[in-house]
Amino acid sequence: MPRRRQSGLLIHITSLPGAYSVGDMGPVAVDFAGHMSRLGFSVWQMLPLTPTAEIFGNSPYCAPSAFAGNLLLVSPDALAQEGFVTQEELAAWFAPSLGRADFASAHSCKKSLLALAWRRFCAEPEKFADVRGEYEAFCAEEDSWLRDYALFTLLKEKFDGAPWAAWPAPYAAHDESALDLLLCEEKEGVDFIRFCQFVFYRQLRALSLRCAECGVTLMGDLPIYIAWDSADVWASRELFDLDEQGFPRGVAGVPPDYFSPTGQRWGNPLYNWERMRADDFAWWRARIAHTLKYFGLLRIDHFRGLCAFWAIPASEPTAVNGEWRQAQGKEMLRAFQKIDWAGRGPLPFIAEDLGIITDDVRDLMRELGLPGMKVLMFAFGGEVDNPYLPHNTEPASVVYTGTHDNDTAVGWWRAGSSVRERINFSLYSGREVTRENAAAVMTRMALSSAAELAVVPVQDILGLDGSCRMNVPSQASGSWQWRLTPQQMKNIAEPGCDFVGVLKELNKIYGRI
Repeated sequence: MPRRRQSGLLIHITSLPGAYSVGDMGPVAVDFAGHMSRLGFSVWQMLPLTPTAEIFGNSPYCAPSAFAGNLLLVSPDALAQEGFVTQEELAAWFAPSLGRADFASAHSCKKSLLALAWRRFCAEPEKFADVRGEYEAFCAEEDSWLRDYALFTLLKEKFDGAPWAAWPAPYAAHDESALDLLLCEEKEGVDFIRFCQFVFYRQLRALSLRCAECGVTLMGDLPIYIAWDSADVWASRELFDLDEQGFPRGVAGVPPDYFSPTGQRWGNPLYNWERMRADDFAWWRARIAHTLKYFGLLRIDHFRGLCAFWAIPASEPTAVNGEWRQAQGKEMLRAFQKIDWAGRGPLPFIAEDLGIITDDVRDLMRELGLPGMKVLMFAFGGEVDNPYLPHNTEPASVVYTGTHDNDTAVGWWRAGSSVRERINFSLYSGREVTRENAAAVMTRMALSSAAELAVVPVQDILGLDGSCRMNVPSQASGSWQWRLTPQQMKNIAEPGCDFVGVLKELNKIYGRI
């Protein structure tokens, strides 16, 4: 992480307002980057941009690919600007932005518009000659993952969404001769899937460049695990801890903690770390390099899982009966420290080190110079040595009011905090804290801290309550849907005399511009 004081906002692309059922990477995203820059913020933290699935509640942390992009984030307006679709075709999918994402509608919208774009791309070669060259270069450059992802997606459709282990044996076993034959028979379908990924990453690159022009760095988010029913597990079974039929022997999660008395059973397959070590962690290296093509910083989710991970027997319904096992992440990261990642230097990472953290994890972070996360909502239980208290915060860290897994600051004040925490928070801030000013006081506290990077969820600069929370860990459905309304976006774009209006001055006085 660059050693200078900065501040950032946390909001996922799906949470932006817009006309097509879910936020996307189009003009509204570019406008948002401009708004945050004018307020003095220079880092935009997003959640993972990999594909989501309805069966997993559209969680961005359980993806069917570690490399592919989420087509729900493709901008219809950007497609129209390049002549792939018409304004009349867009009008059929217009949906008012009402503060909640409609993933089902967005799926239908993007699938239809991308199909139209593909037909035009194929039918008008002269019009899209330059784009054709970019498309072919993209397919060649990304073939190491794109071919398998396209085949995986095609086979999922062919077999009505069945998991890969239930496909006919040659396909389930990733038999190359069977896949080569399928590639010839279904060339147009495979090429369409490739085209969709090309469009996604072309738009993401454009957004990243426009943000850079505004002085805004994108911070990505790398989930430590991926879904079992994914292209990566299907194509590289040997890298995961699976039985002879291809099913996980154990699954990932965390033991009982602050968020859940029964822990969190994520259900992702565990890695075969010895096998990954044998090829110098090539899959991880490729995954990180791929992500850093578009992001200047990268948060490593559940960082402690690279040192040791909570292994839960696959038959267990909760995360209570698991055990800690050693990973090979220390050796991997020490090797990766020698790499200049996309010209950004060694390890431009932020370690998500919340929860149960042991000395070996802290020692590794210190050795590699990786900043950890400090969440103010965890600071006020009464212990003077609490590492989340601002006076205990080390400069080489990232302070948050809360994360996507926490309630909003207002929600925490009203329902998630104890009486003792509220008293301590008021005493620490030196003023009376109420529901009306809780978010503003906590945001100011984050910006004034010693941490070199302070990140605030957009809900907290607007003082929004717990109904605007992004995620409730272990909740099976209902998360990930929150969106800004057009009026809330206007409040950011044209701040008046409320708290948003003083953010630039706060960023200035605390040395974050």
